Amino acid sequence: MTLKNLEIGKSAVIKAVGGEGALRQHFLDMGVIPGAEVTAVKLAPMGDPLELQIHGYELTLRLADADQIEIEPIDSRTRPHEGARDINNTVHPGLGEDGKYHVKGEADPLPEGETLTYALVGNQNCGKTTLFNQLTGANQHVGNFPGVTVDRKDGPIRGYSNTLVTDLPGIYSMSPYTSEEIVSRNFVLNDKPKAIINIVDATNIQRNLYLTMQLLEMDVPMVIALNMMDEITGNGGTIDVNGIEAMLGVPVVPISAAKNQGVDELVKHAIHIARYQERPGRQDFCDENDFGGAVHRGIHAVCHLIEDHARSAGIPLRFAASKLIEGDSLILKQLKLDQNEVETLEHIILQMEKERGLDRSAAMADMRFSFIEKICEKTVVKPKESREHIRSRRIDQVLTGKYTAIPCFIGIMAAVFYLTFNVIGAWFQGLLEIGVGALTQWADAGLTAAHVNPVLHGLVIDGIFSGVGSVLSFLPVIVTLFFFLSMMEDSGYIARVAFFMDKLLRKIGLSGRSIVPMLIGFGCTVPAVMATRTLPSERDRKMTILLTPFMSCTAKLPIYAFFVSAFFPKRGGHIMAGLYIMGILVGILVALVFKGTLFKGEAVPFVMELPNYRLPGFKNVSQLLWEKAKDFLQRAFTVILVATVAVWFLQSFDTHFNMVEDSSHSILAAAAGWMAPVFAPLGLGDWRIITSLISGFMAKESVVSTLEVLFAGGVENTLTTLAAASLLVFCLLYTPCVAAIASVKRELGGKWAILVVFWQCGIAWIAAFAVKMAGTLMGAA
Repeated sequence: MTLKNLEIGKSAVIKAVGGEGALRQHFLDMGVIPGAEVTAVKLAPMGDPLELQIHGYELTLRLADADQIEIEPIDSRTRPHEGARDINNTVHPGLGEDGKYHVKGEADPLPEGETLTYALVGNQNCGKTTLFNQLTGANQHVGNFPGVTVDRKDGPIRGYSNTLVTDLPGIYSMSPYTSEEIVSRNFVLNDKPKAIINIVDATNIQRNLYLTMQLLEMDVPMVIALNMMDEITGNGGTIDVNGIEAMLGVPVVPISAAKNQGVDELVKHAIHIARYQERPGRQDFCDENDFGGAVHRGIHAVCHLIEDHARSAGIPLRFAASKLIEGDSLILKQLKLDQNEVETLEHIILQMEKERGLDRSAAMADMRFSFIEKICEKTVVKPKESREHIRSRRIDQVLTGKYTAIPCFIGIMAAVFYLTFNVIGAWFQGLLEIGVGALTQWADAGLTAAHVNPVLHGLVIDGIFSGVGSVLSFLPVIVTLFFFLSMMEDSGYIARVAFFMDKLLRKIGLSGRSIVPMLIGFGCTVPAVMATRTLPSERDRKMTILLTPFMSCTAKLPIYAFFVSAFFPKRGGHIMAGLYIMGILVGILVALVFKGTLFKGEAVPFVMELPNYRLPGFKNVSQLLWEKAKDFLQRAFTVILVATVAVWFLQSFDTHFNMVEDSSHSILAAAAGWMAPVFAPLGLGDWRIITSLISGFMAKESVVSTLEVLFAGGVENTLTTLAAASLLVFCLLYTPCVAAIASVKRELGGKWAILVVFWQCGIAWIAAFAVKMAGTLMGAA
């Protein structure tokens, strides 16, 4: 029997975990190991994925993956995972008080003035971002890790000038499964931070300590921040912090990052271990008495075999040995073992598997979880079911219910878009437009009074102020949209959306996580592209970015409204709905093409933890909004500014670089005339139409303003109804605005950005031509 067939509410013990490669290793790292007991909690509203409880936390995986996990049903859970009933509650010692870890003078400190660098590492949803903000305040630098589109945040610890904390992506293990895990592992191995701050969610300590054990193997000075201790004590539990310190061999500091409790003590420990380079007191977690000591002997035999290679490669010995046993090809390549050593390594592992009765990866995962179980049995008094978990179960009955999940999601997103584009964001956008307009008038009057050269005057007013100003007006909309998005993400709801939308999106080659960026695309493509950073797979990220422009953004609404009022006054609602539906259908068709060509294979497997619902932190949300606003402003005054000036120049000068009074004599008009044969089959060969489409590359709203200027007698007197329909479809699908292309360039690079421009224009041309031909045939009939 497999896990796929386990009835909801029933329990089973895992007998074997199928599959191979990085995905299987990821299952094992998440606790899906032989001997573990699981309970099926519920299916997503569409019947897939499955939510299950294992090791005291909730996990989701697809039924196809669950079908590879063999189980044996049991009447009830036999492993109680009980914690200690009574523990030593002595006060947690400060620096120099425990006689074990912080005795000054045992090692020479690092030279004064040397920067103490830290890697902040932890699971997803453990409070890492909150702690990072508490440590660094607003003094942060945001960028990408070299060569990878994964967010990187750096900042000094407040009050300590020669420090630098790097906030690594949230990960579950140090196995090379996602790009985030590879980035985090490479940072520790290659950048060699002076110390690690490992943040552990005390309410989910069994899940979080798995990563801790792998970090200890890396032999870097480390302090553990035991977060959310207020929730543990508030629900009747407690943790023997001194006991965990003794068992792990590193300092452990209880904190509540959200309430800024214990952070000062954590900083003092972090500074000390980094300055004195106090490495973990323990890296060996295998019990030589368990199962005949097979894993213990295997690990130590591999350590002896590769010791010189690990030293030469600069990889911690114990970490290298563990990864080799797990079959990590990246570490094997770095160690450069000769053929005899590789064969010896395989013989050692085969013998270990034979004696232990488990395969190599499962044996290592079981060894770690067994040790974690011992820690919890001795040092953790488990609380009763937390208020947070009870609240989450009740909320999920509605927000992820079989019949209520989709309606609730549609309602929530409708409210978000309405508030963003019609109420809050629209109000602030109006204020900003008034401000930009007033500033433009003031600058115009000033330049006129100063008798500035007309060319320079036109550049400043018509180019920079009009162009950049129109793009800047989107800033309130983007900030408002990200406010709601961050609220949904911090609360834990985004994880649920991915859970119940996964089956639908998998049919077109994506995972459930892609739904949010694509929905944001209906508002604005810029934040939609930026939102893809939450996706764990590079394949899914690229594919989602390329599909978001097919979701009709609100900037195109003025175009639709203009043509509907001019050509289809009695069928406005049908035309609008048809355009949105057409965009979605074309996006689906393109996704299916991508799935079979550029992005072959399946979407990233859906293995994720569902966190409890929590109230978003004001500081976290405000910090995110500031980062997004700053990012947008930087692009507005770099890439977008250059593009604006270029468009102004092309429509202001002729081919002899003389300034023109009539834009019909401009370089832009000449270029539009040159492109006329391309658009003639669509019934859009007029250079004025082409010029408006080119101006729409700056901002989609400018299509309407350009048409109104160039068609003094009204566009309805020039175009036929069929040509208007063809133009509407072309505007729906052709290249996004320069702000969106700039976002694509930042995420994927220049080649992909250029590809998007030509790809979208090609699809738009084909769709518009199809409309023109269909209309012609219907007219002929």
